Amino acid sequence: MDTSILEDVGLTNAEIKVYIALLELGTSTAGPILDKTNLHNSVVHMTLNKLIDKGFVSYFKEGKRNRYQPANPQHILEYIEQKKDNFQKILPELMAKQGASQEKPEVMTFRGIKGMREILNELLEAGGKTHHTIGSPADSMMMGDVFWIDYHKRRAQKEISAKLLFNESLRNWLKKIKSTNQYPDATIKFHEQGFEPLSETIIRNDKIGILLWIEKPIGILIHNKELANSYEKYFQILWKTAKA
Repeated sequence: MDTSILEDVGLTNAEIKVYIALLELGTSTAGPILDKTNLHNSVVHMTLNKLIDKGFVSYFKEGKRNRYQPANPQHILEYIEQKKDNFQKILPELMAKQGASQEKPEVMTFRGIKGMREILNELLEAGGKTHHTIGSPADSMMMGDVFWIDYHKRRAQKEISAKLLFNESLRNWLKKIKSTNQYPDATIKFHEQGFEPLSETIIRNDKIGILLWIEKPIGILIHNKELANSYEKYFQILWKTAKA
């Protein structure tokens, strides 16, 4: 199980271990949870209390001992929706503060999977009506099929068309995506088979994203109209010679 998804929801590593242990145990006292998680006694009890506060665990008394029971995993969706609703309440104020602040720096660096999500979302909000990609490698799939399908659905919803120049290594992946019709308003071509670079370049309006797909990926976001125009010309040259 990829428990990093639960981290994205906002659970700590200890909370994830305790909650999953309870799912496997059903109703349980603290003892079996201690054995299953190998966490310290104080950590387990503190974590159980936190999960109770979040609504992921309930308990009842049996003699002098508490017996704990995990909430239905579907309740996590309700928890996410509640957090989303709460965030929406302060979003206008946050946007106003951003508008009042200084402009973002010309170059920003992002690290890790979460950083790559952030830079890709920055590019999605960059304005303009075209999204051009140079050199998507197989390693970019570390983000997962679901992420990329959702990302390009959101792009299409913004009426942004895409021309994507993939490395040959992604041809089989493209066939799978086409079969499910989940990569809308995009034209895709390929570099010829050969050297597989680990870098990918995305051109969006006056921004360029350079994504380095190494073990802990790095993203570089450049906000410069002159440079974006130069990259766009380079993309057009490559696009004319690429194969469908």
